[in-house]
Amino acid sequence: MSSTRRTAIVAGVLFLVTEIAAIGGLALYRPLLDDAGYVLGPGADTRVFLGALCEFVLALAVTGTGAVLYPVLRGRDEGAAVGYVCGRLLEAAVILVGIVSVLSVVTLRAGAQGAAGADEASLVTAGQALVALHDWTFLFGPNFVLGANTLVLAGLMYTSRLVPRPLAVLGLVGGTLICASATAVLFGIYEQVSVAGSLAALPVFAWEVTLAVRLLAKGFDEGARVGDRTVGTAGAAVTAV
Repeated sequence: MSSTRRTAIVAGVLFLVTEIAAIGGLALYRPLLDDAGYVLGPGADTRVFLGALCEFVLALAVTGTGAVLYPVLRGRDEGAAVGYVCGRLLEAAVILVGIVSVLSVVTLRAGAQGAAGADEASLVTAGQALVALHDWTFLFGPNFVLGANTLVLAGLMYTSRLVPRPLAVLGLVGGTLICASATAVLFGIYEQVSVAGSLAALPVFAWEVTLAVRLLAKGFDEGARVGDRTVGTAGAAVTAV
């Protein structure tokens, strides 16, 4: 198995992990995110902890895709490759802030349970502020930053022909739509978790899943290689990981 083939397999696995972890994390957070009085009740803390773990795995996988793909992308456009890595790091950082905000709600709830005469209104307000922080990170990380990263990666894939161009076009469309949708949510046109928001996210979801399957099944297009030096560098990165 060639070094670029190994790189493609690792990247494909990481992209699939990002999708599974993102969906799992959001689903597990629902009791906390949907219940304004979560800090006053018994709380589904174990479920929230599992959601936080999913999102931590998501942050690691997001960072991993940038690191693994960098040696391959660098041979096509080093500036864009560096930008993609930095964008993925920013996306992971925003996700981590969201995790901390959710876990802070759990801590607030636990503290309130043992405090006599706690101001319930203040607790609810503080809890909702932390949930709002998570919601904003969810908008800027998995929407604005993800959209920008998708445009960079799909653009590189398109110009270098690392994957079939129709697949790269799907990424360009998906990245554009998710950024446009995030802008609509930012200005209150519709909610992020809504039918419109879900429909706008479908193309970028399809792009990442299809790209992952393509990388796992066939890898990068052989005709897109630019020389043994790039292939060797990619192999060294995978070996190091």
